[in-house]
Amino acid sequence: MRLADVIALVEGWYPPDRAEEWDAVGLVCGDPDAEVRRILLAVDPVQAVVDEAVGFEFDLVIVHHPLYLKGVTSVAATTPKGRVVHQLLGAGAALLTAHTNADSPTGGVSEAIALALGLGDIAPLDPDPTEARDKIIVFVPVAEADRVRTAITEAGAGAIGNYDSASFSTPGQGRFRPLAGANPSVGAIGDLEVVDEVRVEAIVDRALRGRVLAALRVAHPYEEPAYDVVELAALPDAARGSGRIGTLAEAMTLRDFADFAATVFPPTAHGLRVAGDPDQLVRRVALCGGSGDFLLDRARSAGADVYVTSDLRHHPASESVENHGPALVDVAHWAAESLWLPVLRDRLVAALGDTVTVHVSTTPTDPWTFRV
Repeated sequence: MRLADVIALVEGWYPPDRAEEWDAVGLVCGDPDAEVRRILLAVDPVQAVVDEAVGFEFDLVIVHHPLYLKGVTSVAATTPKGRVVHQLLGAGAALLTAHTNADSPTGGVSEAIALALGLGDIAPLDPDPTEARDKIIVFVPVAEADRVRTAITEAGAGAIGNYDSASFSTPGQGRFRPLAGANPSVGAIGDLEVVDEVRVEAIVDRALRGRVLAALRVAHPYEEPAYDVVELAALPDAARGSGRIGTLAEAMTLRDFADFAATVFPPTAHGLRVAGDPDQLVRRVALCGGSGDFLLDRARSAGADVYVTSDLRHHPASESVENHGPALVDVAHWAAESLWLPVLRDRLVAALGDTVTVHVSTTPTDPWTFRV
């Protein structure tokens, strides 16, 4: 398996263009034409993970957190990050990052946490809008309808989910009068024409609008084809968005939920910090992988009984509690996001079969080592 093929697979699940603008995702180092036989998955691209990768002869390390988030002018081995690059390249290993592009989609970090907690009826806590789309409507003589329909669908119109070439047609009559200077393909200058036509409708991603309209004009027999472009509403995406919300099979006290969650997340010195009445019942659970206090208000408005996330700051947490928000469970950042690694492993194994071996790192990379 070529590295380029593995990258295409991973970035098909977690498209880089869905990463936040400030993020740095994708291939950090490595030759896309290199062969990949063994893949290691980890949260952090730190020295301990690199030592594990090199020691067990992995060809590719896929991590969640970026190695570089700020611009640099050197990757010299005089810095910890530079040493990571040098050691990987010296061992012939590549490094690939999927960060914020892996947070929100199906099969992403937040969904992995929701599944590990056993939630049902899982949905994005803050859904992304669906991709901007248009409806293209064109009126074309019956004899040329198939040609125009084929041209616009080959240009990208009519793609809906796992289907392509989707369109709808209705018959009608077109009326027009060619004026002086026109070069009509049907009719004569000065004569009113009535032509049996077909109204062809198809959905198209807005990014492809120009290409589809250009194909329409080339394929259409009329000098001045009639068409409409209707911008469609951007609805909430049921499969992609920040965080997740779902329901426990049975209600339990906050104390019992925290005890249960502690068995789901790998142990850390941080443990779980909890805010709320230990005896309150919880059933509706909101969560967000990574630093999630930006969704505190969303968790409250969604009716969550408890919100599970990492890196909660004092003031937002205090204000949320004072504002009758949900109970809070703060989990170590690494521990929460590590639950995504088995999900990614299973997806890779299902897609690649026995052509590549995939392992989840056994190296804990939480930076906190003890508490007093």
